[in-house]
Amino acid sequence: MTPAPDSQPVVIVGAGPAGAALAMLLAERGVKVTLVEAARDFQRQFRGEGLMPSGLAALEAMGCGPLLARLPQRSLSAWSFHLHGRKLFRVEEPMEGQRPCTLISQPALLEALLERASRDSGFQWRQGLSVVDVIEAEGRVAGVVLSDGSRLAASLVVASDGRSSLVRQRSGLELERQNSPIDLLWFRLPSHPRFESDNAFTMLLGEDGAACSLFHGAQPGELQLGWVLSPGERFERSPQAWGEVFAAMAPDWLAYHLRQVAPAISAPLKLSVQVGCCRRWHRPGLLLLGDAAHPMSPIRAQGINMALRDAVVAANLLLAPLMAGDTAAVDTSLEQIQAERLPEIQRAQTLQQQEARQAQLLRRSPLLRRALVQLAPWLGERIGHSWRQRQIPLRQGLATVEITV
Repeated sequence: MTPAPDSQPVVIVGAGPAGAALAMLLAERGVKVTLVEAARDFQRQFRGEGLMPSGLAALEAMGCGPLLARLPQRSLSAWSFHLHGRKLFRVEEPMEGQRPCTLISQPALLEALLERASRDSGFQWRQGLSVVDVIEAEGRVAGVVLSDGSRLAASLVVASDGRSSLVRQRSGLELERQNSPIDLLWFRLPSHPRFESDNAFTMLLGEDGAACSLFHGAQPGELQLGWVLSPGERFERSPQAWGEVFAAMAPDWLAYHLRQVAPAISAPLKLSVQVGCCRRWHRPGLLLLGDAAHPMSPIRAQGINMALRDAVVAANLLLAPLMAGDTAAVDTSLEQIQAERLPEIQRAQTLQQQEARQAQLLRRSPLLRRALVQLAPWLGERIGHSWRQRQIPLRQGLATVEITV
């Protein structure tokens, strides 16, 4: 679509899920958009892959169904919980409806969204340049300064530059942090044939309270493993030693595999978990979206799903005032975006906290773990049903999000 002559330029900082999706949606509807990304490619060590039904529905609402079908992906078949190497319960996918949780390569997704945005003449892509400051004029954010010294003027700046958002810091909007009891170590290792046919998200809890989860990601032949890192825990171990630690928590078939592939286990990547929400997501001329506004816990992969849903709502409310060149109406729409998105974000973070407390109780109570192991043959199915019911809101979303423009 050719940009309308009076449409006002938008600068989006950060080409993650929120930024890339919003850039595509606005550009396709005639808004002049410049998307700025500091990284030179999308291949960083860790990018979340877990798309819940809520995130898949958001992408389908954007018209990305055919696009999704072409991307590297793998659906989950179940969620399987093990205590001391014994199965506690298993819940099959899909839990409800027709959509299972699906692991999709995020770099491939971002590249596809960018390719679609690039078809429109009003879209500009500035890669490998970071934002170093914001431009202010008459009480409004009026653009950004890039690391090469260039200045981009804008009627609206959208900061989707992650949980450590520099734009947020430069603009004086504060993140109210919540306590997070964990950090994660992230590993990659060769897959087992069983995961090819039965890709169960497998959660392991050991006799000493150690915890990890593993699953087959979007890339072929590769397992991803997240180790829950307790405060102050040291993690200087060889790959062989890590293999032994993981195997000690696993059922026999998986323990054998983990010992066999131990030399090929990657060096761990530490992921510092940050959770919080800004009291205000906006100033005149500026909007925060995704992790810049509300960094999520990794529990049930809410970060990417909420970011995509943010982009849909932002596009709905921004399009008309941007096309009209009405800055006062743009600023009013920023308030409306936060008002519409905040209840779902707050509720999702509350549910994540509840899940974290359940997990912490199990990790800290040897007596409870031993009791569950002994009672699993009789109580496992009931515990699994209770767990399944708690997951449905985090999977389906807690608000209706649809494209209206």
